[in-house]
Amino acid sequence: MVFTCRQCGSCCMYLGDYIVIGRQTGPFTFECESVSTGTPFTAEVDEDKRGIFSDHSFPENHPSACRFLRPDGDLLRCTIHRDSPAQCKFYRCVAMRVFDRAGREAGYVTGALALHSDDPALRSVWETVERKRPRSDEEAEPWIASYLSGKGYRVK
Repeated sequence: MVFTCRQCGSCCMYLGDYIVIGRQTGPFTFECESVSTGTPFTAEVDEDKRGIFSDHSFPENHPSACRFLRPDGDLLRCTIHRDSPAQCKFYRCVAMRVFDRAGREAGYVTGALALHSDDPALRSVWETVERKRPRSDEEAEPWIASYLSGKGYRVK
């Protein structure tokens, strides 16, 4: 399945210790290190995000967040998307959260459309999802949301 990032920023809110800026080498270029792999990389702020990157209030107010994360309207965007390290490029977060009739979270579905749940009823319903869902990337996620809603779950 193709994963589409929703640019919610949740995955990057606690990555401040995983991508370290060694030094700034130009107005929008940085020598960095991916701490989890020890891999150095050069990051240049994407040209279309330089305006939002220039506002430093977000990282000052969220010291645990990745230093390259910035708000852009209702989105939280990576400002070095082109140059981001492999750990960022391959990360797949939560595509949807599933709540039971009482409003309790029963599980969540990752970007690869895999269910994570300890709820036996939801896991049982998910078996049907696995067998019947469309294989088309464009159709699968809305179909899953609709199917689960029809079974009494709220999907967000």
